Amino acid sequence: MGNFASDNVTGISPQIMAALATANEGTAMPYGDDAITQGLRNRVSEVFERDCAVFPVATGSAANALALATLVPRYGAVYCHREAHINVDECGAPEFFTSGAKLVALDGPRAKIDAAAVEAAIDGVGDVHRVQPAAVSITQASELGAVYTPDEVSALSDLANRHRLALHMDGARFANALVTLGCAPADITWRAGVDVLTLGATKNGALAAEAVIFFDPAKAGAFEFLRKRGGHLFSKMRFVSAQLEAYLTDGHWLENARHANALAKRLAEGLADLPGIELLNPVEANELFLALPDAVVEGLEARGFRFYSWGKVGEKQVRLVTAFNTRPEDVEAFIDAAVALTGAAVRASA
Repeated sequence: MGNFASDNVTGISPQIMAALATANEGTAMPYGDDAITQGLRNRVSEVFERDCAVFPVATGSAANALALATLVPRYGAVYCHREAHINVDECGAPEFFTSGAKLVALDGPRAKIDAAAVEAAIDGVGDVHRVQPAAVSITQASELGAVYTPDEVSALSDLANRHRLALHMDGARFANALVTLGCAPADITWRAGVDVLTLGATKNGALAAEAVIFFDPAKAGAFEFLRKRGGHLFSKMRFVSAQLEAYLTDGHWLENARHANALAKRLAEGLADLPGIELLNPVEANELFLALPDAVVEGLEARGFRFYSWGKVGEKQVRLVTAFNTRPEDVEAFIDAAVALTGAAVRASA
């Protein structure tokens, strides 16, 4: 039965699995001196239409924390949304890797922040008693499935430039956002003023592969040393790089994301108008947030469907996530079950 708990429940896409098998043949130099890792920079630079510095790592937490540690001093402030992954789901890793920088949590609809919110939060510049503004971090797509437009990112970049802040983008679901926007990868990153992107692949078909991309290689600074010190310089780096190379080849990453997004929209279409079910946010990527009656939630779980409760205790909210290999028949089965359960609930209350 369908598992909609997360896009982390999936396996590996066949193309990426094949790339791992190929990388497994013969020998290669360790610690990123192999041909695959060396060639990955060319692939990323081609995709983003700019010479980039590219560093493979295995987890999103490491990617985010090491990227911020490269750009932010230990007495710095990082402005992010209150629901940002770096703020609530990384067990203090950004603070740890930056040696103490402070995350300043901001509010905003659908887990997005805007330039006005950051502007209002900036204070204490030059005051030795206060953390010093250093970076803005945004998530694309956000933790509530919302997508930042190029204009929204540009507005944040303009503010960051005025205050001499770095702009970091957590791109755990970057491909899903890109498919929705229909623009070039460059248009929503460096052309809009992003300094560093943590490009996620794990949620979209990889085994364990993320890339930290600096759009100005000069800003990569001490990243290599921080990565080694943090235990993320893999001796057999080619197996991480091979995943990223396959991910970005022939539009595979966009194909995977397009499938996930389409099935999320199909779920929304099938569920949004059912009695007692409320679609809480527009579906812009591959996540849905719904309010459902307890009886419907219990009935879906009894039928073997998997998903997470979301929101505060007692709010009766759930999150559904589709993925690159979600089966259309599982989506239809979920909708059919919800139709039957909501119909039964209406009849019972009549």
